[in-house]
Amino acid sequence: MDFKFSAEDVAFREEVLDFLGEQLPPGWADLSEGPAEDGAANRERWEFTRGFHRALAERGWLTLGWPQEHGGAGAGPIRQAMFNETMAHHRAPVYNQGVDRVGPTVIMYGSDEQKEYFLPRIRSADIQWCQGFSEPGSGSDLASLQTRAQRDGDDYIINGQKIWTSGAQHADYIFMLARTEPDAPKHRGISFFLVDMKTPGITVRPLVNMANRHHFNEVFFEDVRVPARNMVGEENRGWYVATTTLDFERSGISRVVSGVRLLGELTNLASQPGPDGRRPDEDPRIRHRLADLNIEFTVGRWLAYRVAWMQSQGLVPNHEASMSKLYGTMINQRLAGMINMFGLGGALSGEQAHAPLHGRMPDEYLNSVPLTIAAGTSEIMRNIIATRGLGLPR
Repeated sequence: MDFKFSAEDVAFREEVLDFLGEQLPPGWADLSEGPAEDGAANRERWEFTRGFHRALAERGWLTLGWPQEHGGAGAGPIRQAMFNETMAHHRAPVYNQGVDRVGPTVIMYGSDEQKEYFLPRIRSADIQWCQGFSEPGSGSDLASLQTRAQRDGDDYIINGQKIWTSGAQHADYIFMLARTEPDAPKHRGISFFLVDMKTPGITVRPLVNMANRHHFNEVFFEDVRVPARNMVGEENRGWYVATTTLDFERSGISRVVSGVRLLGELTNLASQPGPDGRRPDEDPRIRHRLADLNIEFTVGRWLAYRVAWMQSQGLVPNHEASMSKLYGTMINQRLAGMINMFGLGGALSGEQAHAPLHGRMPDEYLNSVPLTIAAGTSEIMRNIIATRGLGLPR
């Protein structure tokens, strides 16, 4: 890897920082998401997120990396990584599956009709998406999925269940996999669909995680009729469309950078006297752990930028994206383990007095548990690195 930021990239970052100063409320970075039962606060946060996406769309930044012929800004991978890094550092709510996964997939595999209908609506933040891949019995072994899509004239009728569907409670559409040829080998016979969440027969049931946050859902399909024109790519070839989507999901820098800010906050807090008058960094064990984490996050940042650099050179980062994903989740879990730096006080939530970092650490600790499962388990990532990176036998 050999690159440096251009003067134009540095100026662009300053422009992004000015935008964030205008758009994010004071103290936004210190706010934690509300508990699942606080429906009003979570709806307010969601509406703010949609408004933020529309503000990005007005600047042409929501689809910064899309090709210009499809309405994007045509920014190179390095500039995209810089943009994502800056947004993640300020904890801006930029997560948008339509932009990051659906749009690029439709650009690569979609029909002209799909591009004409979906791309402008994604580009303007008018529709939000969720991902319907995992099932109760098909997670890491995704190709064993059992949700069925049976052809019926100009439609497909879908029956089955998806699970761990992030954001389904807000989504307008779901991009999903369903089996269209049950007798084919499991990696074949799967097709990729774009489905309106308002279609009769779709039921969304919330799943509240152990941090008491409502991100996940179960989604049930009962005789859901989907137009055949909403299939992306060829029938029974959806697995190959989906693997491209997963590469988009795993190659981001955000999961690394989100921890960099927290590490800086922890390091700063460790240098200040606690309630007992002692500074946490006077303990050499804490000081050394913080130093190790600083090195590890620096490595993680450059692993993520390597993915962007490879893309800028026309290369396809496959096992390299898996390396970045695996390493980023591991170091974020180790960072969350620093909750014990504050002793028993580290478990205080944001509503309690004297909670360190506005009570962020308990949330970070609980939410770090699924990091090595979401977007591909660490075992799967290691298999990809071993077989595709090192050429080891299966």
